[in-house]
Amino acid sequence: MRAWVVDGGALLPVERDVPVPGPGEVLVKVEACAVCRTDLHLVEGDLVPKFPRISPGHQVVGRTEGGQRVGVAWLRETCQRCGFCVRGLENLCPESTYTGWDAHGGFAEYVTAKAAYVYPLPEDADPVRLAPLLCAGIIGYRALLKADLPKGGRLGVYGFGASAHLAAQLAIAQGATVHVVTRSERARRLALHLGAASAGDTPPEPLDSAIVFAPAGEVVPRALEALDRGGTVAIAGIHLTGIPSMDYQRHLFQERTLRSVTANTRADGRAYLAQVLETPPQVTTTPYAFEDAARAVRDLADGRVGGSAVLLMEPSAT
Repeated sequence: MRAWVVDGGALLPVERDVPVPGPGEVLVKVEACAVCRTDLHLVEGDLVPKFPRISPGHQVVGRTEGGQRVGVAWLRETCQRCGFCVRGLENLCPESTYTGWDAHGGFAEYVTAKAAYVYPLPEDADPVRLAPLLCAGIIGYRALLKADLPKGGRLGVYGFGASAHLAAQLAIAQGATVHVVTRSERARRLALHLGAASAGDTPPEPLDSAIVFAPAGEVVPRALEALDRGGTVAIAGIHLTGIPSMDYQRHLFQERTLRSVTANTRADGRAYLAQVLETPPQVTTTPYAFEDAARAVRDLADGRVGGSAVLLMEPSAT
C-alpha cells in the first residue's frame, strides 16, 4: 500500500505491506484523513514520535473489512484499570496510546485501530467534512468544556484554524458571544461569516472564558489579561512555545484560572459527534490528493490552509 512516513524532519512517500489487525483491532480502508497541527509538529520535530518512521494522521474516515464506515481518532487505547480510567479521565491514563504517534496513522491507504475506540459514522455523509470532526472538533469540544464558559458568556478564541472554527460555532450555537483574535485576514473574514461578534487583535470587552488554539506561548498572558474576574483560559494544543513571565496582579489575581487540555475521552467524542451529526457545523476544508500530503503539511505550516486540510484517497482530488 501507499503511505507517508516522518523521517528525519521530512514527510516521505513509501510503500509497505497492508497491516494485519491484532487482537481487538479492525482494519480500516482509509477514505479521507484530515491533517492536524499535531501532524505538523511531528514532521517538524517539535514532538518526537514513539515509533520509528511513523505514518501520522489521526482524523481518519474509512471502512472496516465488513463495510462499516468508522472514524479513527487520536486516542488509540487506554488501560481501563488505573485510577484515571476508573474516574472517567482516560485521557490522563499513563498507559494511553495515540494514533499516528504510538502506532501508524491515517496517512496511508489502510490503518489498524482498536475496535473499542473507533466511532461509527453515517454512511451517506461526505468523508471530507467528517474527517476534521475527529480531532479538531472533539478537542475543540473538550477545550470549550474546560474553559468553563457560563451560559450566554463572552468567549475569546485565540487563533482560528481547524479546531477553533468548529469550537466557535459550537459556542455560538449555545448562545455565547464569541470574539476571535487572529492576525489572518482570511481567518477574520471566516470568523465573522460564522457568527463571531468581532475578529481582530484584541477582544473589545472583558471575557468570561478564553481558549488558546495558537501554539504560541506569548498569547497566554494576553488571554489572561483579557479575562474578567473569575475567568478561565484553556490551552487547547499539545505543543506550546514558552510562556513569557507573567505578573500575578495583571494575569492571575481575582481568581483567574489557567488550565491545559490533554487529549480527550471517548465520552467526549461520542457527545460531540452526537451533537454535530444531528446539526452539522459549517466545516471549512481544503482538500488535497493523497499524493500531495507533503504539500498539505507545508501549506499548514505556512498558514495557507483555510479551515482543515484533508487528504483524499481518490486520485482525482484537487
